[in-house]
Amino acid sequence: MFIARIGNGTSTQYAAETVGAKAANLARMAALGLPIPPAFVLPIELCAAVVHGCKDARGKVADGLAQGIGFLEQATGRRFGDRRAPLLVSVRSGAARSMPGMLNTVLNVGCTAGAVHGLVRMTGNPRFAWDCRRRFLESYGSVVLGIDPALFAKRHAALAAVDDLDSETLERLGGEFEGLIEREDETLPDDAMEQLAKAAEAVYQSWMSERACTYRKLQRLEDLQGTAVTVQAMVFGNRDRSSGAGVAFSRDPSTGAATPMIDFLLESQGEDIVSGNRTPQTEEAIERCAPRAAERLRDILRRLEREFADVQDVEFTIERGELWVLQTRSAKRTPLASLRFAVDLAKESIITRPEALRRLDGVNLDGLTRQRLATPDRPVAHGTGASTGVAVGRAAFNLEHAQRLAGRGDPVILMRPDISTADVAAFAVSSGIVTAVGGRTAHAALVARQMAKPCVVGCAALTFEPDDHGIARLAGHPINPDDWISIDGESGLIFLGRHDVITERPDAELSEIDAWRRSTSKPE
Repeated sequence: MFIARIGNGTSTQYAAETVGAKAANLARMAALGLPIPPAFVLPIELCAAVVHGCKDARGKVADGLAQGIGFLEQATGRRFGDRRAPLLVSVRSGAARSMPGMLNTVLNVGCTAGAVHGLVRMTGNPRFAWDCRRRFLESYGSVVLGIDPALFAKRHAALAAVDDLDSETLERLGGEFEGLIEREDETLPDDAMEQLAKAAEAVYQSWMSERACTYRKLQRLEDLQGTAVTVQAMVFGNRDRSSGAGVAFSRDPSTGAATPMIDFLLESQGEDIVSGNRTPQTEEAIERCAPRAAERLRDILRRLEREFADVQDVEFTIERGELWVLQTRSAKRTPLASLRFAVDLAKESIITRPEALRRLDGVNLDGLTRQRLATPDRPVAHGTGASTGVAVGRAAFNLEHAQRLAGRGDPVILMRPDISTADVAAFAVSSGIVTAVGGRTAHAALVARQMAKPCVVGCAALTFEPDDHGIARLAGHPINPDDWISIDGESGLIFLGRHDVITERPDAELSEIDAWRRSTSKPE
């Protein structure tokens, strides 16, 4: 059974078509000596067999998992599901081309009832241990067992913010989650290897989920053959107040500015930030809690840009002040950012001018514009600009209404409580997006930029009351379906009503590209 091993001094390189782009990039980073948690990969070729229920597929998966866990135990010095020094793992997807947030992930796998006590012994921190157990139950229950995530969220809503809960409350919450799973007539295995096998199968099966199929169709990726499964030793951003999880872009993927865009959440794990369910902090939070990690992150972003010759989207975790890189990929970007990246990377000799021109082949430069709202009134509210451009349209709160408006030729502003990849079909028919919570680096914000949809996230003034019968409120103003809204995806400002749009061209960058094209026949 083929498995790829990454980390612990390995330097083998792998093809993205075999292990997925995520794992192939992990291997390149490991070879550079970057801080990568050790991992192993079950290949893409197993995906079709698992999805179609081939009789020998489970045996091959089980063999690969057993070999891989042996490698991780040797690399970390911990044992999977152990009661003294437990190893916990993440189980992630990875197609040959990036599909951010479209496939399943299960975190904290191996956090059995016994392993929780092992985490307490190992760290002396019962709150951390029970938080890992709570996270595992919620992730496994929703992703692997198919329980409605809203049922878990309802229990959260009955309590204070999870960040404020003590270890005893988290332990009781875990017990309630176990009871919820039992009431749904589902079986929660307490054997770590059984948990891992079912999590790996769920990741493979997510290849055929509705949102994954919709995304592949929209992005013309229907020739992809499946997903790999990457199993990686957990590092813990929820460990203490010097820990956290974040996403960093080496340059701004919305405007193209040559400054990093970094979002971070203290005492959190990666899913907290990429899910779009919470509004993150900025790089300043890292500088306060882990200044050495902040400095090293900036250095790694520069190094990865040079290594991959492109702007990078990096997921990272800080555990007790120590930085770990979990993933890097080429950043999804707006057309305007594509132009600026091509010009700037060529000027910095990261890529050649012919390569810069090649990267712009799919960008409609003649139609490329910057937009702003014409002398608008004072904004009614503001959030964080996540994708540049402006949009004026009628408010819609769900896919069905957005499709109905678009079908009759009206522009649509999709307004949602949070930014989720489950809304990808609604993104496709909308002119702009506004959310109450979420950050610039959430997976769905990446997709909005890729689709060139102006997007404002983390607008705290936007609320949705269940008893308002389809009415949202924006800074206290009722917003009915079909009401006109205007948004600026760069500044994050939101306006009531229908405003005119002024269009400008990025003439400086376009002139540079024209000059390069005229000189392509000349030697550089």
